[in-house]
Amino acid sequence: MSTASSPSHGHEGGQFALLGQRRFAPFFWTQFLGAANDNIFKFAFTVLVTYQMHVSWMEPKMAGLVIGAVFIAPFLLFSATSGQLADKYDKATLTRLVKNLELVIMVLGAIGLFTSAIPLLLGCIFLLGLHSTVFGPVKYAYLPQHLAEHELTGGNGMIEMGTFVAILLGNLAGGVLIALPADHWLPGTHAVAVASVVLAIVGRVVAQAVPATPSTAPGLKVNWNPFSETWRNLKLAHEGLAVFRSLLGISWMWFFGAAFLSQFPSFAKDVLHGNEQVASLLLMVFSIGIATGSLLCETLSRRHVEIGLVPLGAIGMSVFAADLYFASRGLGGDATTGTMTVAAFLAQSAHWRVLADLFALSLSAGLYSVPMYALIQLRSPPSHRARIIAANNILNALFMIASSLIVGALLSAGFSIPEVFGLIALANLIVGAYIFLVVPEYLLRFLAWMLSRFIYRLRLVDTEHIPSSGPAVIVCNHVSFVDAVLLMAASPRPIRFVMDHRIFKVPVLGWLFKLAKAIPIAPRGEDPAAYEAAFEAADAVLADDEIIGIFPEGGITHDGVLQPFKGGVMKIIERRPVPVIPVALVNLWGSFFSRAEGGRAMVKPFRRGLFSRVTVVAAPPVAPQQVTPDGLRDTVQGLLIAHGEPVLRPLAA
Repeated sequence: MSTASSPSHGHEGGQFALLGQRRFAPFFWTQFLGAANDNIFKFAFTVLVTYQMHVSWMEPKMAGLVIGAVFIAPFLLFSATSGQLADKYDKATLTRLVKNLELVIMVLGAIGLFTSAIPLLLGCIFLLGLHSTVFGPVKYAYLPQHLAEHELTGGNGMIEMGTFVAILLGNLAGGVLIALPADHWLPGTHAVAVASVVLAIVGRVVAQAVPATPSTAPGLKVNWNPFSETWRNLKLAHEGLAVFRSLLGISWMWFFGAAFLSQFPSFAKDVLHGNEQVASLLLMVFSIGIATGSLLCETLSRRHVEIGLVPLGAIGMSVFAADLYFASRGLGGDATTGTMTVAAFLAQSAHWRVLADLFALSLSAGLYSVPMYALIQLRSPPSHRARIIAANNILNALFMIASSLIVGALLSAGFSIPEVFGLIALANLIVGAYIFLVVPEYLLRFLAWMLSRFIYRLRLVDTEHIPSSGPAVIVCNHVSFVDAVLLMAASPRPIRFVMDHRIFKVPVLGWLFKLAKAIPIAPRGEDPAAYEAAFEAADAVLADDEIIGIFPEGGITHDGVLQPFKGGVMKIIERRPVPVIPVALVNLWGSFFSRAEGGRAMVKPFRRGLFSRVTVVAAPPVAPQQVTPDGLRDTVQGLLIAHGEPVLRPLAA
């Protein structure tokens, strides 16, 4: 972390407090102004060739796809080079150079708008794509150098919110400005030209305040061959499977989003029978949804990188995209002639369902994408982080181009725009199911997130002691069948549990723990081979810099009293000395999943009511040379007492 960083800054005030700090605010506003300017120009140009000008070689219904493909092409061609530059050079310096380039592009764009030179305007779209390509790795590699782990989700949420609010405002401004009549004192094309140049100047001024962000790989030798470097970047990203699969997940989200964004002008015109302002309204609702979902991530994740939100977002994307198909399908036969204004559009109740679906599916996309971005930043090596972000941009570009081609082919084959939306909803359902089976961490964290919010009210105390990187062993009291799931919810990264082999025979839970790659262990006297194999497997997990979780009591308590700790933890750290973090689960005894009342608690699911308070509290790590079973037990017992758990508890809690 650079000297510009301070893990404690901004924590108390949450994500919005970052806007008052120099380490975040100038960078935020720089990217905000750049995204707004891109979208003023791009959307105005799209509306121009969709509604106002006839271009023989670009049909109105294909204009959005063509312009989107031209904008995306540089991401595919130059992302690998951009990632190297962001790793090698100071990111503040690169930010200012990018803003210089933006100013040049907008001057050329102004000339194109004044002269109605469509090829020049398309060339500017390509250059804007290049400008965004260079800035992309800078944007996401900048944040981990200035924000602590507990700030990453909030910081990413702010960046995503800012980006889509900028898209919203840019599209609104672009739509309003380009619609100004030719006899206005400032015609539409001229107004867009002036606004684009002015925003580029303001953005360059703000970029001057971005703080120094030192290189993370100053000795890197830049490979200027984009093709070989692109292949190298993809192989580099593939080395970390969790990161690489997250890159694929984000790329799918852009495939999904591009299918909607590219069709909004035609959807507004041909399906909803609305004018340019109705197209802007659709984009406004979509952008507000993304921004809302992005900001919600910090609240829903308790300021940690909570990838359990990803399945929640994926489900919402499919459900509301499917409902958008049904909501808009019946509008195709509307006898309305001409194009409706926003007021006339909103006067029809059927259109409110369309807007609600757009808002909900885009909110879901925000919940889906922000945790993935934060996970990539957290788990990528700092020296290669920008290049991995560049690999993300390459994959995003491939998926977005594929989206344009597939949507274009479907439209050419005679599918309607609502039918395309319905097919995308179905594809998202299939892709989501595949991702969560191939990467079970997402599904497991989702279940942990659901359990900790809709069955228990989970409170986390001092869980920052659970490390976000490096090997460690977590030891915890064993109170219920869902202890491991609650610990997953409290940890910033996966925990591989060593668990009694008998729990794998419990319906549903056994399947979940197998999915989580928990390590079964049997008593040495019962199965010596399985006993030794468990310790071999635990050592391999620690060798990979991951976390092992164990319940040293050896089984779930039958009476609510903390039992003596067995010596398995000593065998683990004798093989590989790593820190041990004592953790206590407080107030879980007596709940549905515990063995209270001789196991009868499980037939009384509401005996303590829903949302009963449960606390996960962690103690500071214990150095391996200071670890003893009794010492760890005393620490856990102390945590229980300190947080209101009695030393002895009756069977009927």
